[in-house]
Amino acid sequence: MGRLDGKVAIITGAAQGLGAATARLFAAEGAAVVLGDVLVDAGKQVADEIGSRAMFHQIDVRDEADWRALVAASADRFGGIDILVNNAGILHWAEIEELSVVDAQQVLDINVLGVLLGVKAVVPAMKAAGRGVIVNTSSVDGLRGVNGLAAYSASKWAVRGLSRSLAYELGPSGIRVCTIHPGGMNTAMGNLAGESGDALQQHYVDVPLQRIGEPDEIAQVTLFAASDAASYLSGAEIAVDGGWSAGTYYPTLPGAPDGVLHRSTAQTRPPGRQVTCRPGRTRS
Repeated sequence: MGRLDGKVAIITGAAQGLGAATARLFAAEGAAVVLGDVLVDAGKQVADEIGSRAMFHQIDVRDEADWRALVAASADRFGGIDILVNNAGILHWAEIEELSVVDAQQVLDINVLGVLLGVKAVVPAMKAAGRGVIVNTSSVDGLRGVNGLAAYSASKWAVRGLSRSLAYELGPSGIRVCTIHPGGMNTAMGNLAGESGDALQQHYVDVPLQRIGEPDEIAQVTLFAASDAASYLSGAEIAVDGGWSAGTYYPTLPGAPDGVLHRSTAQTRPPGRQVTCRPGRTRS
């Protein structure tokens, strides 16, 4: 038996990266999966690879009508909605003086409003069933501050606060809500230069596990949070970041790994570059 046998899950940002890995794993564990994304061709390809228990539906998560259409399509095809994984998001970096209102608003609309609208769309069906699970993808940058990512970090902290409030509001209806906080991810968004081997891992020398994370590692934790094995888990913030958010190495004290003095914590990012995140993310 799979851990999600008989469940129906909606996953946004599912055309690639973390979302695609989550969709594949959920399906392998018995769930019917509805993949939502703006990337139509890539999303359809992932759904086709999964097979008959998957469908793709185009969605702009900022659009409430798109959400209504996705939920209706999910109900028509698979009957109900048990799990929502709000994973779609974008990353934008810039010094605060260079951050435009347009760019900041887009980050907040997709990363925060998109999550809120997703919850709003699925809650009536979950309340009617007396159960449901909502997993919102935040980021390690929703657990700490970081230079150059003011709008992105603000959005991921907002997802964290929104999820805590929803855990209280929806808990009496049998609906669990939590956040996943990925660290550095080996995805198109998290590995912009397409590096591999030592060249890639050197960027993570001050992360306790000394390496970048893989999409399947996030998917496994999301699976646990969405499964009945986590039946008493709500309002939780789960950092899946190799220990990145646990603290800071002091290079002059015992136990610090070699190289901490000589590396830049962040990967090279051209100012103002924006990337669509499908599981939300570089490190998100």
